[in-house]
Order: sequence, then C-alpha cells, then structure tokens
Amino acid sequence: MSEKTIALVTGANKGIGYEIAAGLGALGHTVGVGARNEQRREEAVAKLRAAGVDAFGVPLDVTDDASVAAAATLIDERAGRLDVLINNAGIAGAWPDAPSTVTADNMRAVVETNVIGVVRVINAMLPLLRRSQHPRIVNQSSHLSSLTLQTSPDVDFGPGSGAYSPSKTFLNAVSIQYAKELRDTAIKINTACPGYVATDLNGFRGTSTAAEGAVAAIRLATLPDDGPTGGLFDDSGTVPW
Repeated sequence: MSEKTIALVTGANKGIGYEIAAGLGALGHTVGVGARNEQRREEAVAKLRAAGVDAFGVPLDVTDDASVAAAATLIDERAGRLDVLINNAGIAGAWPDAPSTVTADNMRAVVETNVIGVVRVINAMLPLLRRSQHPRIVNQSSHLSSLTLQTSPDVDFGPGSGAYSPSKTFLNAVSIQYAKELRDTAIKINTACPGYVATDLNGFRGTSTAAEGAVAAIRLATLPDDGPTGGLFDDSGTVPW
C-alpha cells in the first residue's frame, strides 16, 4: 500500500478538474485522472507526468454503475485505499436555460451527472476512504447553488437557470446529509464554489482561470483534521446557503 496521499478527481482531463489534479500533484499526491474519454484522459495523464505529477488514468463515467464500480476496483488494486475524492465532473445542460424552456429529459440528464453521479461515486469509494487516516471528499458546487445569493437584490447572476443551478442546490443538500452521516468518522465532506471560470461549460465566458477555480477544492482536499465539514466554501471563505 502506498504511503503517498491517493486522490481521485472526476472530470480531470480538462478545465478545473485538470488544474485540481495538477495542484494536488504539485503537493505530492498521487492523482487518479478520472474521465470518460480515453484519448483526453491519457493526454491529461501524460501532460501531468511531464510536469512531475504521479498521475494515472481512471476510466470513469459517473452516470454508469459498472464504470464507477470498475474505477473503485482499479484504485483498490493500485493503492488499497483512497485519501481524497473530488467530485468535479458536471454538465451544464442547455444552460443558460429559462425554467419555462427546460425539458424533462434535459433536467434528468443534468441531475443524473451533477447529483446522482456524485452519490454513485461517493458510495462506491466510501469503503476505500474509510481505510484512510485523513479522508476528504470535495463536491464541486457553484455560487449559483446559493439560494441566499440567488435571492439577493445586490447579486446579479444573469438569466435564470432551470436545470444547472437547481442541480447544484440539490448537490449541496445531499452533501449536508453525507456530512451528518459521517460526522463521527474521520471523513470530511465539503462543497466548493470555483467561481465564474472560463471553461467550455460556459463557452469560456468566465472571468477567472481554471487554475484560480481549482483553489477552493484543493484547500478543502487538504484540510487539517480540525477543519470544517458540511460547509459550502469558495477561495475567500464560507458561502451562504
């Protein structure tokens, strides 16, 4: 069993996920690059290794039970445990999408990836996380998930979102329930808001870089044992629910 910290980042072949993997790798973590697309996954692994990161590819489709189970088996066979799980994979659907234009199929697809996929991955990886001395789970959320910010007259997030934003609010609620269940264990679980990052999810309209968007997740992944659990944070601190 490796003595190095073992991390898995979903959706790590590009954007914020890749930068999270790079950031953890720079801290000396061994990083599993979780991604569906084989070519992009292996290209990301090669790029990380060229930068000195101990990285390995993890075929992973968070919407598929068999794929997630196989990923857990791969990590078990390779490392025997998991220390850090970052659920970064997500989709925007047709966002920006007015609620009145959202179709049932679009809503299902967004929730399947952004919420159910996270539950699927966490539950598959929990046995491995329980073997860690300092296990951390980070779920990638968004400022758009905050009901407080969404209803503040001083905050303008642009057009309403019928699927993406509610899916992240749903994810926050699920994360809280995990924190309650796991509060008597060493596992800490928090949600991170990367900010308005320029990625293909928003057509590269964001104002921050992917590396800047990775900061909050990396901080939560490396919390000390007396750090918080069950919260929503960005790189500046606590974000209101």
